[in-house]
This record gives sequence, structure tokens and C-alpha cells, in this order.
Amino acid sequence: MVVQTRTEQPRRWDRPFGADMGETEIDAVLDHPLFRELDPGQFSDRLPLREIIRNDARLRRFEPGDVVVIEGDYGSSLFAIQEGKIRVVLDRVTDKELGRNVRERRRGVWSALRQLWRNDVEPEVRDLDAYRAIGSGVNLRGAAAESRVYLENVEGFLGQHKTTALGPGDVFGEIAAMARSPRTATVIAETVTDVVEVRWQGVRDIRHRDTRFREYIDALYRERSLVQHLAESPLFANLDAGTMRAIAGRVQFETHGTFDWFHDFKRIRADVGGEVIAHEPVIAEEGHYLDGLLMIRSGFARISERVDAGHRTVGYATRNDVFGLPEILAEIEQGRPPTFARSLRAVGYVDIIRVPTAIVEQYVIPRLTEAERNALVIEEERPAPWNERRGDVGLSQSLVDFLVDSRTINGTQTMVIDTDRCIGCDECVRACATAHNNNPRFRREGERHANLQITNACMHCVDPVCLIGCPTGAIHRHQTGPVIIDDATCIGCGTCATSCPYGNIRMVGIRDQSGALVVDAETHEPILKATKCDLCYDQPGGPACQRACPHDALVRISLRDPRPLAEWADRWS
Repeated sequence: MVVQTRTEQPRRWDRPFGADMGETEIDAVLDHPLFRELDPGQFSDRLPLREIIRNDARLRRFEPGDVVVIEGDYGSSLFAIQEGKIRVVLDRVTDKELGRNVRERRRGVWSALRQLWRNDVEPEVRDLDAYRAIGSGVNLRGAAAESRVYLENVEGFLGQHKTTALGPGDVFGEIAAMARSPRTATVIAETVTDVVEVRWQGVRDIRHRDTRFREYIDALYRERSLVQHLAESPLFANLDAGTMRAIAGRVQFETHGTFDWFHDFKRIRADVGGEVIAHEPVIAEEGHYLDGLLMIRSGFARISERVDAGHRTVGYATRNDVFGLPEILAEIEQGRPPTFARSLRAVGYVDIIRVPTAIVEQYVIPRLTEAERNALVIEEERPAPWNERRGDVGLSQSLVDFLVDSRTINGTQTMVIDTDRCIGCDECVRACATAHNNNPRFRREGERHANLQITNACMHCVDPVCLIGCPTGAIHRHQTGPVIIDDATCIGCGTCATSCPYGNIRMVGIRDQSGALVVDAETHEPILKATKCDLCYDQPGGPACQRACPHDALVRISLRDPRPLAEWADRWS
């Protein structure tokens, strides 16, 4: 007899966004101009307005100098100011100004060589004195998830930067809440400032139920982000500002998939026995009516086509890719029905901009050259496309499926090892250790397909979900591209390690320069820090692992375009 243990299915409200949202706090949120006119009658009994506020909102107070959000860091919440004043910084803020103790430049050759004899013997040694001198007047305030960086000399900081002020009633952060994306500006509290912060799930549910709220948030999104995003696409890059605003006013926003996909994608992959595609939401289906051009705002989507009773993956699309343009051209030039030639599915979470076909025909098609049109028109005899670009990518079907199913398409600097050539000498590991004070930042193991191993090293993802939720901004994308961790402002909460879908971030206990473990003064528990590959961003020769391999068995490579991988994998054939 099989004994069953029963429990309730976990729900998002099992872990509220704010800890103390009672009736008084809910009333305070609903008194803000952004929420004051919401009609509770528009919300269902299953998802009432007050419960959304109770579980998906929180009240926060920032002191003068507190860094509210940092440009380039990932976020997923919206802020509405109740009282006080914040400053939005319009020019660049350096890592040093924000207390991030990271190198702005690469080491010199002699500095790199000195590592050979100056590295510590004990693992994970830290110079604790350096923590106390990480920046000029920069400190940490708060504990655990409420930790945040603050500037002691806020007046001096603001005096050196171009800023704009926001005050009571104003809203910011809607871009990250609408489409998980990097924050577009650094925001500093100039005075004591009280705000309502709503996580993306609450923004989504309120936006779905209340027309006025939806129109207001969408208008902010269009004004602050959409025109800029459209201008990044070659299809719209040469249009004048007035035309761009007219187009922005007619496009539609869509989201597909699960925002927190990284928490359970390994479980889904294991449970379904390889049929991952069946669990991916369909954005556009092969053979269905094509009502507009689809632009990927963020995330990834699988491109597939029907084969017998199943589907064959032919590629994937990501930020700034478009889907459906060849079909629109074929309709105009060959009179074909306006239907999707292939299917598009959400791989994780995808933010879509749908541009009506009439807009494409009016503004995009007339500006395409003859060569561009010929390259985009569907030709059945040509090989299957990748991101709708023509040409054979040179990868086997099984490898394409593996890359998409394992979500390693996310990597911009994925470590790939050719196991046919690797002899297990561990020169790559030793080189990594030498470059990082005798602490290797990766494990020479990982998922395999045939003779290719995707190694457990940070891939420096296009969509780095590890950045979401870091309370101090310690993990961030460096100005040169790699995702790195500022050891001094890491509080050891483990949020990034838990979020990483690939298990490429580890939590380690640290030691002082005598080799003794460092423990918390109050709890006497070991102090932990997050560590991972930083791509040797400060080393003069780049990734030490790749340079050290004596058999050309290791490469750091972007999977944004599969052709370089195909060329590397076939280099000895």
C-alpha cells in the first residue's frame, strides 16, 4: 500500500512582498493617487483588490542618500512616491561612487604576474580592512533583504550629476515591472522618502482589471521606454521622431510564459522526459492568421515547425529579434495568405511588442532595399532559418534542441568543453585559481551533449536572473559586459545563488588574512559570500581558463548566434 502525504500547492501569497501589511497600511496604499480611483468591484472574489495590495505591495522608507535603484541592475517592481523627494540621475554613475569595489580597468602585465607568488594559501581569504575603505562616503544600511547602499555626502553627489526630481504622486520603475529589464536610471533619495513598492505580479493583476490604471502605466511605458526600444531595431531606426511616436501609440504589449521560470525549469525538464516544448506557451502558431509583426522586448522564444505529429526546433529569438516579417513580405509580393509559417513559443518569460501589419506595410516595407527584401522572402527550398536569418547554422537537430531545452541559449560567454580533446589535466582550473587568489570560480563538470559539455561556470547571461532581488546591488553587470559580484557589498543572503538556473553561483565561508574563519560578531555564524566566474574581466589576457588549455578543448562563446559554435565544434573535422 502506497502512503500519500497531502499538502496544499504552494502559492505566491505564501510569501507576501511586505511583512506587515495590515488594514491601516493597505488604506495608506489605496490613498495614493495611483491607486485611489481603483474600483474594487472590477476585481474578482478570488483575487480581490485589498488582498492584492496586502500580498504584492509594501511600504518603504528611504533616508537621505539611500540608493533606491541602480541603473543597469535588474528589477521587477514599481514605485509610487507618497512623501519626500527623490532624484533620478540622468548621466552615468560609476561603480566607485556606489561603493562597488571593482576594478574599472584591467590589471597591468606585472600586476597579473605578481599573483603567482602573492596569492594566499588558505581558501577564500579576504582583506577585511578593504571592506571598510570601499568607497568615498559609501556605506550599507539595514539588514538582510532590507540592506541598501547609501551615500553619506548626498549633496556633493547630486551636485556632480545631472538629475531630475520626483515627488509625491510620481511613479517610477514601471519599465522593470512591465518587462523584466535593467533599471534605466540610478535613483537616490534626497530627503526622507516614503514609497509604495508593488512587485510585478500585483502590477499585472491590477493592470488586467482596471482600465484607467492600465492606460496610465502603458502611457508611462510608451513615453519613457517604447520609442527608444523601437529605435534600436534596424526596421525603425531611420524614422523621424513624430512617426516613431505615432507607431508607439498603436503597438500592443504582451507577456508570455512564467516570470519566475528559473525556479522550476529543471524540475519541469526532468519530469517531462525531454518534451519541454509541450510546456512552453504558444505566442504564435504555425498556420494561424498573422495580425502583426512580433518584436522580442526581452526574454527568449523558440521557433519551431511541424514535422509529422510533432515539432522541430529550427532556432530561437531574443531581444530585438522580429518574427513574422518574411510572411508579411510574402503576402505583399507573392499574394500568399497572411499566416505564420512557423510557431513561436515562450522559453521562460518573454515580453512582446506586437506591431500591426498595417504599420509594417506603411512604414517598414517601403524603406527596405531590394536586397533586404530578397533576403527576407520565404523560400521553401532553402534551409530552415535561425532567428529568421537565412542559412544553415551547421548544428545537428539534437544539439539545437539541447541548447534550447537546457536554456543555455541565455549565455553570452558560455564555457564549452570538447570532451574528445579534454584529457582532464585541470590546467583550466589551476589557471582560474591563480587569477582568483587560489580560488577557482568554476567546476569542470556540467551537462553534456555528445562530445560537448556545458561547464558549470557563469555564462554571463543575456537575461541574468541572478541580478533580480539582490538587496544591495552587489551582483551586477560590469560596464565591460561580464556579470560580477562586489565582494564588499555582498551580504551573503544567497538570493543570487538560489535564482541562478544553472547552479553556477556558490556561497562560501570567508577567512581573514591569518587563515581564520570570519564569523558574525552577534550570531557567531560563518559569514558567507557569493562567488562565481567573473570572466577574468580585470586580467590583461581575458579568461584564464581558455588561455591555459593546452589542447584547444575549451572555449568561452556566445550562444546568441550558433554559427561560431558550429565552426568551433567542427574545427578538426
